[in-house]
Amino acid sequence: MIKLFNRKKATINSISIPKSGWIIEQNNRKIKQWINPEQTIALSVNYFDTNPDLPSITKIDVIRDFYRDQISKYNGGLIQVDVIELENYEAIKTIFKIPQEPSGMVYLASLTIPFQNCSYVIKIQAPEIEMIGERDSIIATRLVKEKKIFVGGNGYENWLSDPYDNAFDKGTLMNKSEEVIYDIDFENHPLTQARKLISQIEEEIEFKPKLEKLNKFEK
Repeated sequence: MIKLFNRKKATINSISIPKSGWIIEQNNRKIKQWINPEQTIALSVNYFDTNPDLPSITKIDVIRDFYRDQISKYNGGLIQVDVIELENYEAIKTIFKIPQEPSGMVYLASLTIPFQNCSYVIKIQAPEIEMIGERDSIIATRLVKEKKIFVGGNGYENWLSDPYDNAFDKGTLMNKSEEVIYDIDFENHPLTQARKLISQIEEEIEFKPKLEKLNKFEK
């Protein structure tokens, strides 16, 4: 009898990310998850052994429309959606915001690395826990003084917008304080921390040689 097996089979261990020293909460063939010591950020590597449901890896407008539609269903909004290169692999980098109850935002940063028949998603979840809204308030006050935003009948004008489509007005849109230029002023803010961590992972992620044998996602 001839035994058939897939030499190209990937596993969750086919990629590795920088060691954080955080507490590991889950560790199985589909997910590895860590929680930071302050219990404020969750980091995970997820392996999906199925065809990716992405509409494209080459058409950035299509990709942004796809994620915009998905996240607005949860009353959230886009902060960043870009196609980047990690070593020799194309990936989609996203940062979203979703309102949490009773107040504040949860920031979700991720790297999606698709192949033809499987995919990896590295995900960071960072909620606002302390000083909720402080970053927004400080930057809004500054921008009003600089006459870059204005107080109108329905709140601040020129404060909220989708980063790629000014006409889009559903969900919870990105505000000016969430731009990357303000991270330096708010090092402990969850968005700043999520951006910093995802950037570190981009620089230090490692891919095992067996992934070179996988068919790439080509849409």
